[in-house]
Amino acid sequence: MKLLEGKNAIITGASRGIGRGIAKVFAENGANVAFTYSSSVEAAEELEQELTKLGVKAKAYKSNAASFEEAQDLISKVTEDFSSIDILINNAGITKDNLLMRMSEEDFDKVIEVNLKSIFNMTKAVQRTMLKQRYGSIINMSSVVGVKGNAGQSNYAASKAGIIGFSKSMALELGSRNIRTNVIAPGFIETEMTAKLDEKTVQGWRENIPLKRGGSPEDIANACVFLGSDLSGYITGQVINVDGGMLT
Repeated sequence: MKLLEGKNAIITGASRGIGRGIAKVFAENGANVAFTYSSSVEAAEELEQELTKLGVKAKAYKSNAASFEEAQDLISKVTEDFSSIDILINNAGITKDNLLMRMSEEDFDKVIEVNLKSIFNMTKAVQRTMLKQRYGSIINMSSVVGVKGNAGQSNYAASKAGIIGFSKSMALELGSRNIRTNVIAPGFIETEMTAKLDEKTVQGWRENIPLKRGGSPEDIANACVFLGSDLSGYITGQVINVDGGMLT
């Protein structure tokens, strides 16, 4: 049984890492996938072909979710190409870590713009389509850092905490139209980025996680499948920590 059979999904920032993992698992579960990328045309084309081979419709769009105009244009194009939008996954994000005393105003603003304002842009753009359908599932990617904070990541933590507050507000605004809004807060997820870190450091993080391992992009993707499917039809305004028990 394919839990997302025939549903149309948009995933931002899907050319690598968690976003790429979500796109693949969604296609495996029968969803048609529209996804965005920022610069790597080759990676985007490769993913598009990979998803298409799974028997679904897939299309890559070069788009910056942090731009209000580009978000509006993207939703217009995807609605035209796919006819409907059932699931929106706001996954695009960046980090510019530093202690506050060394953090520049530019680095603070950029993280807020890409991580938080992009959620506003994409949600505002997609709501018209979902309101007409009287159906939709919006899944916003936060972080355990947005729940508990982290030294050296005040900009990132603020952006991810803001996502939680925004999502809970959207759950209240859009729930009467059968549009659900939920949040996933990943913990330590092992991707291409973490593979570049010192093994001793990574192992130290693993030891502090109750399950004694890092998560995979597929762990996040599986939670997204649940929230995007009808299995979660009575769930909205919630934050699901996918963290191996890190915040327990």
